[in-house]
Amino acid sequence: MSSPHSQATSTAPTSAPVLVQIRELSKSYRRGDEVIQVFDNVNLDIHRGEFLAMMGPSGSGKSTLLNILAGLDTPERGVVSVDGQEITRMKARQLAAWRATHIGFIFQFYNLLPVLTAAQNVELPLLLTSLSKKQRREHVATVLDVVGLTDRAAHFPGQLSGGQQQRVGVARAIVSDPTIILADEPTGDLDAVSGEEILTLLERLNREFHKTILMVTHDAHAAERAQAIMHLDKGVLSR
Repeated sequence: MSSPHSQATSTAPTSAPVLVQIRELSKSYRRGDEVIQVFDNVNLDIHRGEFLAMMGPSGSGKSTLLNILAGLDTPERGVVSVDGQEITRMKARQLAAWRATHIGFIFQFYNLLPVLTAAQNVELPLLLTSLSKKQRREHVATVLDVVGLTDRAAHFPGQLSGGQQQRVGVARAIVSDPTIILADEPTGDLDAVSGEEILTLLERLNREFHKTILMVTHDAHAAERAQAIMHLDKGVLSR
């Protein structure tokens, strides 16, 4: 039985502050004369330092919710606040600057530029900052070491395996030290071994570096690596 109000509350210790607060979020699309309701009145709290997985059937709105949280899409109604900033009230230019600082996005298909080396791909988000070239190089070297690709810094994506390309994607997502990491099917294009390596890396980012992570996945095994699992189905978000 579904409810018009969808609520997901955190299982994190109450001492952990709420980092992301979503209230009464609604989104629909128009297809010709038909209105497709993606979700309605979704509520969600994510506490700082949580690693959450979101599951649900294709078309349930998981990626749409992730894109709204990243400031890449806009809801029809509702409020999204991240670290006290209400991003649903921001103008496009303000939102782009906020996203560059606060969001680390990991894509299913890596989204690396083939003409750039691993290090250059990782450096891309830093080009939007005021860091010097030397500082950018230092940041890139640090995160490539974290993901275990120091010896592949000068390699192009075509010279890397799928798992290595995704680790470059993870490095790019964390190079600006974002407030939250959003991972959209990060193991969906990988073999089992490479997928496990990426999940272990995400766990390490959460455990050692205290990164807040929201991961969308179809894979129940992958979801089990998170601290808690949410389900989005027919517009209802639940634990």
